[in-house]
Amino acid sequence: MVTATSRYVSQLTKDTLALVLAGGKGTRLCELTENQSKPALHFGGKFRVVDFSLSNCVNSGIKQIGIVTQYKAHSLLRHLSQGWSHLNRDMGEFVELLPATQQCSTSWYQGTADALFQNIAFIEEQAPQYVLVLAGDHIYKMDYADMLAQHVQSGADLTIGGIEVPISEAANAFGVMEVDDTGRVMNFREKPADPSALPDDPSMALASMGIYVFSTDFLINELQKDAQILDSKHDFGHDIVPQCIANSEVHTFRFRDTVTQTRPYWKDVGTLDAFWQANIDLIEVTPKLDIYDDSWPIWTYQKQSPPAKFVFNNENRRGSATDSMVSGGCIISGATIDRSLLFFDVRVHSYSNIKESVILPNVEIGRDVDINRAIIAEGCSIPSGMKIGVDHDQDRARGFRISLNGIVLVTKKMLQNLREHAPWEQNSNMYQLPKQLHS
Repeated sequence: MVTATSRYVSQLTKDTLALVLAGGKGTRLCELTENQSKPALHFGGKFRVVDFSLSNCVNSGIKQIGIVTQYKAHSLLRHLSQGWSHLNRDMGEFVELLPATQQCSTSWYQGTADALFQNIAFIEEQAPQYVLVLAGDHIYKMDYADMLAQHVQSGADLTIGGIEVPISEAANAFGVMEVDDTGRVMNFREKPADPSALPDDPSMALASMGIYVFSTDFLINELQKDAQILDSKHDFGHDIVPQCIANSEVHTFRFRDTVTQTRPYWKDVGTLDAFWQANIDLIEVTPKLDIYDDSWPIWTYQKQSPPAKFVFNNENRRGSATDSMVSGGCIISGATIDRSLLFFDVRVHSYSNIKESVILPNVEIGRDVDINRAIIAEGCSIPSGMKIGVDHDQDRARGFRISLNGIVLVTKKMLQNLREHAPWEQNSNMYQLPKQLHS
C-alpha cells in the first residue's frame, strides 16, 4: 500500500473527478427498494447508504463529484439536494446530479459503462487528470487518496480496489481478481460460481469493490470503444475491466487497514440479510465500523427532530433500551428495546418488546407488540398485539417476507394488504393504535 505525502495527495485529489454510480435497483432487497433506489436507503439511524461514498470523497479531499442516477431517484435526489449542496462551486467544489437525460442516446443508461459514456461531455468539461469511479451502495470508510497515489506511482492505466472476502461470500456475488506478485491483475471474472482463491489463503478470494481509478484519456477511449460493440452489456465488470486487462496495464489496490494491515469493514448491503446485519453491526460495544470517529465524519442531511425520549418507570412498564441505538424524535413509552436500531421519529407504545430489529423512520408500534429479528420499513403502523418474527408460518400467512436467514420484512403496503384481506384479524385488538402520545 502506498501512503503519499500530504502535499502530493492534495494535488492528486484536486486533479480527480469522482463519479458515483447511484442508479441501482437493488432487486435482492425486494420490497425495501420498491419505491427508491438502493443508494437512497436509510442506514445507521440517520444516514443514507450513498452518504458513505460521498463522505469518503470529501474526507479524502476529493470535492468534484458527479452522481449518476436513474432508478426511482426522487428520494435520492431530494436527499442530495438537502444534504449535499453545501460545497462551494466558486472554489471548484461541487456535487453534480447526472440523471439519464438521453443527451447522446435515445435510451436510458444501459449499464455502468454506458452511464459514464453518456456523460463524457461532463467529464471533458471538468478536465480532470484522473477519474475515480465508485459504487454508491456500499458501507465503508476509505481514504481514496492512497489508492490515487498508488495508481500514479505504478503507471497503471486502471487501478481496481480489491478486498479479501471468504470464498463462500464471493461466489456468484462479486467480481474476482487474480493478481501476480506485483499487484498486476492477470484475470478477472464477474460473479463466478467458483471464485479463484488467494495463493496465500485458500479460504479467501480477492473481490472487486467496484472502485476504479482511471487516467482520464484512457477511460474516455475505453468508453468510446465499448459503445461501438453491439453485443456488449456496456458494464464495467462484464466488459470494460476484462478488455483493459487483456490490452492494458491494470493493477489492484488492496484495501487494508494502514496500521494493522487487516481487512477493514466493507459491506455490500444488497440483500435483506446484509442490510439487517450491517445496521445491527453498529450497535456492538466495539463496532467494526466506527461512525463516532470525529476524524472521519459521515456527512448527511437529517430532519431536525427533538431528542429521543423514554417514559414510564414502573416494574412492568418501563421505557428502556439496551445495546441499542435510538435516533432523534423517538418516544419509547413503557416499552423495551434490546439489540436494535431505531431511526428517527419512531414511537413504541407500552408493553411492547423490540429485539434484534431495524426500525426505519416514521414507524408507530402499538401496545403489546413483539418484534424479533425484523426490518420494519418506513411509515409502517404496527397494530397493537401483533407478533412479528415469533412464528414464521404466521408471518408468511400475513404476507410478510422472510429472508434466507430468517429476517422478517414488513412494509406499509403489506400491512395495508393484510387489513384488506384478513378480516378475521380485524376482530381482535389489532389495527387499533393507541391515541395518546405516551400510552
